[in-house]
Amino acid sequence: MAGVTDLPFRRLCLRLGASLAVSEMISSLPDLAQSRKSRLRREHPQGGSPAWIQIAGSEPDLMAEAARFNVDRGAQIIDINMGCPAKKVCRRDAGSALLGDEGQVAAILSAVVNAVQIPVTLKIRTGLNPLQRNAVKIAQIAEQCGIAALSIHGRTRACAFRGEAEYQSIAEVKNAISIPVIANGDIDSPQKAAFVLQQTGADGLMIGRAAQGNPWIFRDIEQFMLTGKVPLAPSRQEVKNTLLTHLEGLYDFYGEIQGVRVARKHLGWYCKPLPGGLALWKRINRIESANLQWRMARDFFDQDTLSLDLAA
Repeated sequence: MAGVTDLPFRRLCLRLGASLAVSEMISSLPDLAQSRKSRLRREHPQGGSPAWIQIAGSEPDLMAEAARFNVDRGAQIIDINMGCPAKKVCRRDAGSALLGDEGQVAAILSAVVNAVQIPVTLKIRTGLNPLQRNAVKIAQIAEQCGIAALSIHGRTRACAFRGEAEYQSIAEVKNAISIPVIANGDIDSPQKAAFVLQQTGADGLMIGRAAQGNPWIFRDIEQFMLTGKVPLAPSRQEVKNTLLTHLEGLYDFYGEIQGVRVARKHLGWYCKPLPGGLALWKRINRIESANLQWRMARDFFDQDTLSLDLAA
């Protein structure tokens, strides 16, 4: 979710029911620590939710120093990424590539846990590939090293986002350790959330791609768990107001030029599933003005003929 879960998006998800929101992945390389990208990724919503900062890297000493660096700048939870399957991350022997070296996993986890006085969490996948699933072993190492909670995406590194999530693998991890386990993968509706909790026995759920263009999913899951009823889809006015507020947050956070460009993918996620949305997205992708982009989005939702049945 790097490039997606920036401060404006996390702030929106928290307002709409998410209990916690982890930062975008931040490199542990010292020469990148003060880059603009790293500084922006380190920003966290104020009030309510603790600052949960995710770091990535392959060297124990650098990861420990990155953890201390972020704690000094307000991090209240450190998350270690060993789940990202992106080639540019795995080429550096980071992310999910680390799952193939259990000794290095233990060295990194121990170094980071011992470096800071705040909770350290870990995000993993089920293994390198379907023939090398070792999530249970990695989870046991994590518990022994003092990791406070484990998030697990139910696919291997090789699977990326293809196929179906392996909820049985998550259940095996949950049964093997005593620290909290957070299930992740293909949770795209309140009903699916309830199913995954039942299948895995997990202590919580992590939502990623399903929140793109649908930040209401957190509110919907919470209400479904409390009442057993599927909430009504957001009204046209609510979708419009949420999107426009999101755009304004992006312009303010990044500045007009970068904010307009970052906004394009979010506009696609919000609008492309709707009647006329694909045509709007194609037009709006050529816009460089924040004011014009915002007004085009507003006018799209103000069309009298627009049907916004997001539950359809």
